[in-house]
Amino acid sequence: MHSSHVTAAPAAARAAALVAALAAGLAVPAVAAADDAADFLGDAKLFYRVVACGGTDPLPPAIDAATVDAHCAQMARRYQHYTEKYVTPARAFFAPLRPANLPTTVIYPFGGGDLGSALVTFPDAREITTISLEHAGDPTRLAKLDKKQLRAALAAYRDASEGLLALYDSTSENMRKLERGGIPGQLSFHITGMAALGYEPVSLRFITLEPDGKVHHRTAAEIDALAPKKARKVKGGWVDTDFSEAFNHMELTFRRAGDPRAPLVVHRHFAANLANQAFKDSPLHKHLIAKGKFAAMTKAASYLMWLDGFSEIRDFLLANMAWMVSDSTGVPPRFARKAGFVQITYGSFTGPFLEEADRSTGEAMTKLWASQPHRKLPFRYGYPDANANLHLMITQRAEPKP
Repeated sequence: MHSSHVTAAPAAARAAALVAALAAGLAVPAVAAADDAADFLGDAKLFYRVVACGGTDPLPPAIDAATVDAHCAQMARRYQHYTEKYVTPARAFFAPLRPANLPTTVIYPFGGGDLGSALVTFPDAREITTISLEHAGDPTRLAKLDKKQLRAALAAYRDASEGLLALYDSTSENMRKLERGGIPGQLSFHITGMAALGYEPVSLRFITLEPDGKVHHRTAAEIDALAPKKARKVKGGWVDTDFSEAFNHMELTFRRAGDPRAPLVVHRHFAANLANQAFKDSPLHKHLIAKGKFAAMTKAASYLMWLDGFSEIRDFLLANMAWMVSDSTGVPPRFARKAGFVQITYGSFTGPFLEEADRSTGEAMTKLWASQPHRKLPFRYGYPDANANLHLMITQRAEPKP
């Protein structure tokens, strides 16, 4: 749904728009003072309840309950499939494979909308960073949608998010669809993944990076000042948004639902182009380097890390990661080997899923799988191969020779 008429309201108008949510039990904190980070927890809770169907809080009077109930009935079936076919077998699969001393910091390049997979793969994570071409999105529009707009926006969201809960990742086409409208894709997909794994939001703030890579949390005044500036695409051939650039990058903090003593998990999503020219020595590059050692993952990443034009993100991973899970779109064998890693294969791989993938790397990946015993993989993790085989690989440090 294209909702160019639904714009980010100034802080005062936003507070007024959510008064109804307060009355209905969806607590909305006061807008932060000018020198404080603006927290959009009320909006996050509304997404959690209305879009992701999390919790049982009463709906605000302005939100049509019948529309939400019908939506959540469909979402319940999707969550059941997601849990049975992906979450349960994947958790059991990864549990004995993860090293005991694995860092609790996770970096997921090309990970648009897929917080759920990060939580499945790394359940002990305390800080998760996803990076993709898509922007986080304006959280304030949902509260202002009328019944007709809400029904259309939820239908668009279900259509675009089908792959997330059925195939456990999302196509670029589906994510582009939600770069505009009342329910932006990254925000809604990440909250959906969080809800599907049994978490609830604790805060939602919007961030930018200083030149040295440090995180700056936007204040209400800064967000208001940026309202007229629309977020532009970060790569040619993508799409411009219809919301403010204040909402490009987000920081979502959450914990186990219903347990106020549970540890907090901080998830940051950055809208960024990871091609060499845009990434090298950028604030994002510096921000990631400052994290030290981390666990990594990627999947369904269009084989970009096979290309010379993405060597910087590939080299960054190999220099700093402790352990990585991926499909065949991860690090090619020749680079992993040179950096001191070994790769352990699961499932079958006979060639890349996309015809345009680099042929020589595809052949190297095929040889990698053929050189190892077949290890069963009971769930899909990213792309299948050219013959619809499920596959996955773990890239880990080679044991030092005695």
